[in-house]
Parts: sequence; structure tokens; C-alpha cells
Amino acid sequence: MRLFESLLIALSTYSAVPVPQLDWNEKNMRYAICFFPAVGILCGAALWLWAVLAQATGMSGVLFAAIAACLPILVTGGIHMDGYLDTVDALSSHQTCEKKLAIMKDANCGAFAVIYGGVYLLAYAGFAYEVFAAGHILLICPLFVLSRALSGLCAVNLPNARKAGMLCAFTSLARRRTATAGLALTGFAAAAGMICLSPAAGGTAAVFAVLSALVYRRFAMAQFGGVTGDTSGFFLQLCELCGLVGAWVGGLL
Repeated sequence: MRLFESLLIALSTYSAVPVPQLDWNEKNMRYAICFFPAVGILCGAALWLWAVLAQATGMSGVLFAAIAACLPILVTGGIHMDGYLDTVDALSSHQTCEKKLAIMKDANCGAFAVIYGGVYLLAYAGFAYEVFAAGHILLICPLFVLSRALSGLCAVNLPNARKAGMLCAFTSLARRRTATAGLALTGFAAAAGMICLSPAAGGTAAVFAVLSALVYRRFAMAQFGGVTGDTSGFFLQLCELCGLVGAWVGGLL
């Protein structure tokens, strides 16, 4: 029962799917972060259904890619894109670590957030088009699980820059060893699924995603002294874009 409550908490927090709202307590928050990749299953299922519809109707790759870029945002309610935009605003300020953290908490949206939000969506749609045209789009479905497993691993094992906030609530009560093991196994399974679907494209996509996590680890410590909910969203968005780039590169091999 506690595990099911943990699943509902993860879904209600990180997705737009309507589920029962529960009060957070020490017991049901122990494993909530472990179910973060479950949201990736929903994103992958949405992309799979969209790809099936696209192939059945013979729609253009441009229309497919445009909607494919929107699907993760619609499924998650934009929570990770919000973190990406807040982090871009903070980074564009070139201020101290403390001021960057304060900027990320500001509810106002800066010009750089708008600019780089557009850049991200155009880049995502462009690479989604290329991967779709190459016939490798279905291997992106497990990527949504892998990106969340990697994001969870970073959140659990890196220091929290604020020592407060939603991410801190998820990680402070988590069983770190159990969460690390569970997320690592989930990420491995997702990467294996990508490789099974296409050894070259899937393998390269998985490698690019993992490399983005290693870069993010150094970046988060250098820029913010740790991770926050916003930087985790920033990483997740870039990890999925890197996975798309990897799938495209792998398809060319």
C-alpha cells in the first residue's frame, strides 16, 4: 500500500495525469523518487500512440515532429520545462551562485527564458523529424524513462543547493541506497530496451543521455553548488534532447 501511495505521489507531482492527492509523510515519501521514471512510461506511451497514428494516416513528418515536441510538456504539465526556463534565466545573469538561486525562485519569466525555450522546441522538433524519417522514433519511448532515472540518480546522490523545496522533500526522506539501486536498474532496463530496438541508433542515444548526466553533475556543482528542482528539470529536458541527437547520429552510422 505504501508503494502504491509513493507511485501516486510521483504521478501527481511530476505529471498532469489526474490521480488521487495524498498527504506526504515519512513512510510514503521513502520510495516516491523511485517511481519518478513511471512518468516516463506515460510520455513514451503518448509518443508511441502518436507514431502509430502518424503512420496509419500518412501524416507529414513536420506535423508529427511538431506535436512530438509538445507531448512531453502536455503529459508532465510543463514542470520540467519550467525548470529549464528558470535555470536558463539564472545562467544568463552571470551572477554569483546565491543570486542565480534567487533568480530561479523569481516567478517572472525573463527574456532569455523565452528565447531559449523557443530554441529548445525548434531543435527538439527538428531532430524528432530526422529520427522519425529514419524510422527510429520508437526507440525514443524508453528514453523518457532513462532520462528520469538519470535525473533521479543525480537528485538522490548530489547535494541539494537550497536544502529546501519540493526536490529536497523527495530526496531527504528517500532511502538513498534503495533509491539508487532502483533507479539504476530502471535506467539500465530503459537503455537496454533502446539498444534492442536499434543497436546503433539506440545505443548512441543511450550513450549521449548518460554523457549528458555526467556533464550535468559537474555543471550543477560548479554553477549552483548542488541540484535543485529547477536544475533537475533543466537536465531532464537537455538529456532528452541529447538522446534525440544521439539517435540521429547513430542512425547515420
